[in-house]
Amino acid sequence: MKKKINRNFFWAETFINELTSIGVKYACISPGSRNTPLTLAIAGNKKIKSFVHIDERSSAFFALGVAKATNTPVVIVSTSGTATAELYPAIIEAYQQRVPLIVCTADRPPELLNTGANQTINQNNLYKNHIRWFVDVGLPELIPRRIRHIKVIAKRAVYESLIHSKGPVHLNFPFRKPFEPDDYTDEIYEDIIKTSEVVLPDKKKLFEEAEKDIVSEKWFKEVAAYLSKYKKGLIIAGPENYNKQFHKNCQKLAYILGYPVLADGASQLRFGKHNKDNILFSFEGFLRSLFVNGNYKPEIIIQFGRTVTSKALELYLEKCTAIRFMINEYGDWFDPANRSNASFACKPFLFCEKMVEHFGSKKMNRNLDSWLKLFEDADKLSLKIKNKIISNSEFPNECRIIEELVDILPENSNLMISNSMPIRDFDYFAPVTQKDITVFNNRGASGIDGITSTALGLAVVEKTPTILLTGDSAFYYDMNGLLAAKKYKIPLIIVLINNNGGGIFEVLPVSKFGKVFKEFFVAPHDLDFSPFTKAFEGYYSLIKSWGNFRTEFTKALERKEFSVLEIKTNAAASLKLRQTYWNEVNKSLNKI
Repeated sequence: MKKKINRNFFWAETFINELTSIGVKYACISPGSRNTPLTLAIAGNKKIKSFVHIDERSSAFFALGVAKATNTPVVIVSTSGTATAELYPAIIEAYQQRVPLIVCTADRPPELLNTGANQTINQNNLYKNHIRWFVDVGLPELIPRRIRHIKVIAKRAVYESLIHSKGPVHLNFPFRKPFEPDDYTDEIYEDIIKTSEVVLPDKKKLFEEAEKDIVSEKWFKEVAAYLSKYKKGLIIAGPENYNKQFHKNCQKLAYILGYPVLADGASQLRFGKHNKDNILFSFEGFLRSLFVNGNYKPEIIIQFGRTVTSKALELYLEKCTAIRFMINEYGDWFDPANRSNASFACKPFLFCEKMVEHFGSKKMNRNLDSWLKLFEDADKLSLKIKNKIISNSEFPNECRIIEELVDILPENSNLMISNSMPIRDFDYFAPVTQKDITVFNNRGASGIDGITSTALGLAVVEKTPTILLTGDSAFYYDMNGLLAAKKYKIPLIIVLINNNGGGIFEVLPVSKFGKVFKEFFVAPHDLDFSPFTKAFEGYYSLIKSWGNFRTEFTKALERKEFSVLEIKTNAAASLKLRQTYWNEVNKSLNKI
């Protein structure tokens, strides 16, 4: 028996049905005409939850947040033309941080390319420098082989984005009019549809990669031999969303080896109920000291995760001639100093677990506890000075905000941290706590675009409180994203640090150029963010004291709408406070 169909809708519906049958659950869509078949296919599928965003850039960053929170591929759908270019910033970030996205761009048919046709650009492999896999799907064809092909493309999109080379994939969908399902273009035998079915893989096998037997691998044995040989070692935990097994296993390994762990603020290691012996978190203070840089020379360094946030640690590593191995899931190279010997593809928790098994659970008898004590004493000294200068500083200043925020964050909360100064201050000043806090960031390309939208994507799928710590430039840049907060009633708490422009530039040498510096670099906006917040039906409060911050934050946790808690600061004064802290640490260390 024959069935009347619209070939574009049938093609899109087949593709979307295949995605959802494998486990894809979320999609972000921006309105358009050429993407009508994909949009209607998603709208009609009960297995996928969709979010509609007028702004494609906000849509893509929102999808990035959803994918970060769920660790599953999120579909992004856009129409043709410059709409596709608006997705690029989020795609770059996803590529750099290996976040799974399935980017579906609608396109004009081949005969309209390079003809001056409206809303038509060259979309062929548009994101080629920042994509893990690309395919031009081709025009819909209603023959069994091509129907099987579109299903295989759907399955492979999930595989490529999540497992093979985790990150964003790009599928370009050309369509000829008409697009609507009731505007029939063909009649097709139902048995053709049935015979075109593809055997589905086991969902668990597709979404869960088997653990590798790394103990038998040559590189593992060689690294173990180096760790056994060298007594003066460092473990660096760079930014990453490690699992709780890593937290426990990394600390165990550090204890056995007698190595200090320098834990980046975005490494999660400072938070949670795991043992925190050997874990240092005030190293930004003592690593700026010439005394430390000249005397604390490791023989071997193990680096987990991404490039470190700390500028002082980065400069310290640049001067280190130690053997250095990087361990991360895909063997990515995170070493701006070009000092590393090798990078090995291995899940960090598994590396630590197998190393602990290899060495046994007892601490090695190295007769060199003084090595660890050097770092621990410097860290304690830095912490003591930080408590004196930063923790007791008057309102308002950017440095103390971090400690105040961590102290009032609820258990099991998500914290998204913006670039540029917020993530650096968080690394400098975030204290150790027993609370479980999951830290998110967009440090792949470290842009300020899409920060709010990413946080909203995190918050929309998480049941636990989600907080965004952001700056005024980043907040201004992504105000379009607040429409999603209003539309989907997302109770995101935004702690807005407003130093009226690019405060990060205060730390650069260009800051000495007076009027030119202020006009062209700081670029003060002099904006009142209250009416913008209220326009999107959010709650706004200008914070007036540390006590007021705590009170307003507690109230915000109970609200159903998003909240903006603004703290106005002075970038130059905050920089002076940081420098006072670092200078005091340097003086104290040099007296030892």
